[in-house]
Amino acid sequence: MGLVLTAYVALAATGMSIALARKAKRPRPRWLRPLHYGIGGTMVALVLLLLSIGVVGTLGHFGTLGHSLHLAAGLTAVVLVLVSAGSATQIGPKHPRARSLHVGINILLLLGFTWVGLTGWTVVQKYL
Repeated sequence: MGLVLTAYVALAATGMSIALARKAKRPRPRWLRPLHYGIGGTMVALVLLLLSIGVVGTLGHFGTLGHSLHLAAGLTAVVLVLVSAGSATQIGPKHPRARSLHVGINILLLLGFTWVGLTGWTVVQKYL
């Protein structure tokens, strides 16, 4: 989860840099957008990896899912990450609202990651 949160912070920083360059009507560095996309793709992969580890680990340890709110929190975060990634691919003149959707989803994602972290603490206590 630490790597996901690191990626989230890096995405926020690169995203704000892209937004500031656009607002100031100056060109952004050529490497910034590919870096933002690369970190975003990495975060999607990490979130899906964490989902699979959580599902397999919970099934292996308890035999069923749904022992806490952590499953709902995790699935919410996964959906938000996937919607954010999908909306990022639509940003441009053909879809003028994609950018605001992308930013709004990412703000909700902060709440989602907070919920995952809080509920994850109770799950960790069950394993220990």
